[in-house]
Amino acid sequence: MVDAVLLSACRTAIGTARRGTLRDTGAFELATTVVREAARRSGLPPETIDDVVLGESLAGGGDIARYAALQAGLTHVPGLAHNRHCASGLASVATAAASVRAGMDRVVIAGGTHSSSTAPVARRRIPGTDEWQDPWMSPTHVPTADAPDDDMGVLVGWNTARLAGLTRAEMDAWALRSHERAVRAIDEGRFSDEIVPVKVTGWDGATSVFDSDEHPRRDTSAERLAALKVLHPEIEGFSITAGNSSGVNDGAAAVVVAGADMAAAHGLTPLATVRAWASVGVDPVETGLAPIAAIRKALDRAGLGVDDVDLFEVNEAFAAVAVATTRELGLDPARVNPFGSGCSLGHPIATTGTRMVVTLAHELRRRGGGTAVAAMCAGGGMGSAMILTCE
Repeated sequence: MVDAVLLSACRTAIGTARRGTLRDTGAFELATTVVREAARRSGLPPETIDDVVLGESLAGGGDIARYAALQAGLTHVPGLAHNRHCASGLASVATAAASVRAGMDRVVIAGGTHSSSTAPVARRRIPGTDEWQDPWMSPTHVPTADAPDDDMGVLVGWNTARLAGLTRAEMDAWALRSHERAVRAIDEGRFSDEIVPVKVTGWDGATSVFDSDEHPRRDTSAERLAALKVLHPEIEGFSITAGNSSGVNDGAAAVVVAGADMAAAHGLTPLATVRAWASVGVDPVETGLAPIAAIRKALDRAGLGVDDVDLFEVNEAFAAVAVATTRELGLDPARVNPFGSGCSLGHPIATTGTRMVVTLAHELRRRGGGTAVAAMCAGGGMGSAMILTCE
């Protein structure tokens, strides 16, 4: 079985939804940008690419991957749209790696795209009536009082904090550190190699180039976070705020996954190897704890322990998720989210999984090697993790 390696990895900068720079740049355009650039950076002839797999969530359905392939000039390449909610971008990389390792495909572009700013709103006729539910969102599970399907602040944030016994002070402190680390990473140019600039046209017709994450707050402080109101003051002890939650964002990311033999044949040096991955299901109430089981499962498949990992990113859908995972697995906080995550960089839903892979792959190469884990929860009681290695 041939190893699946990453030959290129890129992303757009992450925009703040509805009032940020990418508010008028849709998921389809963002997808095309990263698919085209990932293919260019790979160093492989376009005719060697066998497929494009893109995570999408709330983009309206359809096959956004085929759209991006066509717009990127890859007419011979089909497309597959993936939806595993927040883990869609991670699932796309896993699917690509699996196909390459199985020998079914030689080269696959995998990624994710998401535009909260331009996402369509669905409606449906309520069965048995002539009335319409507007807006309507496709459910992942039958909602209950403690596991609503339309309120992630309760489903993920509050349930995780409650089950793990986390205080607001702990979550706020993590969120503050996330912003500080993200700002430092931006200032140090840590993301420069992975970001592909996006040309943006404003309402006034003026054009600009968007190439730096805009969601991290330089003016965040412990005092500012502590002053924020909780999302549900009617719930006794509720501790989730906008400050210790992820952002609502826009962006896209893509990688080129190929067989190690293909890389060698073309004289290319991989960024990293996709060593193992795993996804799990849990009771929806425990959604925010799902990364714990996913990480354990992926590490077991790779024959590794937590001490073998140099770098983790546990997506901060809510700070509670990263705090609970770090505590339960006994991780060194210094090795977890060293460049920020959802609370600071933001969480463009279907993009985040691939964005984490992009960032971790570049950092491993920068460090001269090592092992990294990307992990996240996903709505409806799911969790996913992926292990990357670099020599």
